[in-house]
Amino acid sequence: MFTGIVEEIGIVKETSQDRLAFEAHKVLEETKVGDSIAANGVCLTVISLENRGFGVNVMPETLRCTNLGRLHYNDQVNLERALVLGGRLGGHLVLGHVDDTGEVMDVTTEETAHLMRISAPARLMPYIVDKGFIAVDGVSLTIVDFDDFSFVVSLVTYTMEHTTLGRKNPGDIVNLEADILAKYVEGLKERKKQSLNLEFLREYGFVGEIDAG
Repeated sequence: MFTGIVEEIGIVKETSQDRLAFEAHKVLEETKVGDSIAANGVCLTVISLENRGFGVNVMPETLRCTNLGRLHYNDQVNLERALVLGGRLGGHLVLGHVDDTGEVMDVTTEETAHLMRISAPARLMPYIVDKGFIAVDGVSLTIVDFDDFSFVVSLVTYTMEHTTLGRKNPGDIVNLEADILAKYVEGLKERKKQSLNLEFLREYGFVGEIDAG
């Protein structure tokens, strides 16, 4: 589990069908083989450590469903070590399980803030709420506006300078993970809707079969 507070920007040093390697510094502190590190918000298991980086295995599904499959040598990624129990939760609870990808549509400036509009698949829009959380390439962000097919996040200067989001342009693909609490709430709502339908009432004997004659 992660917080969405990026610790450093790593550099891609190796890409293959089942392995990625990154140059990194800060996230190597106290990291052991088998530990989890999120790269662009994707939870990955460390399989090797070097003086200036680490390697991970990646599954075909991960490459298909996230932007990790688009990475090239020397590309930059957001890195964060797994949350330490008892540590500060500066962002929100991020699982590192990317739901889908979105596309940067526009980046504008409003005084000291940078507003980024990102398209999202229809299945993620029920989890998009005003002032709610979302992780974009592993960065914990607050939603400031949304419509039927996209949402807007406001980026402070620090985020622009210390994560890869400051280098994003319209057309770039980003990983999206909806807030886990929003998922649970939506799931409970759907179950409640489905629990009191006619089929449920008939199955448990509250109503009888309709006599067609």
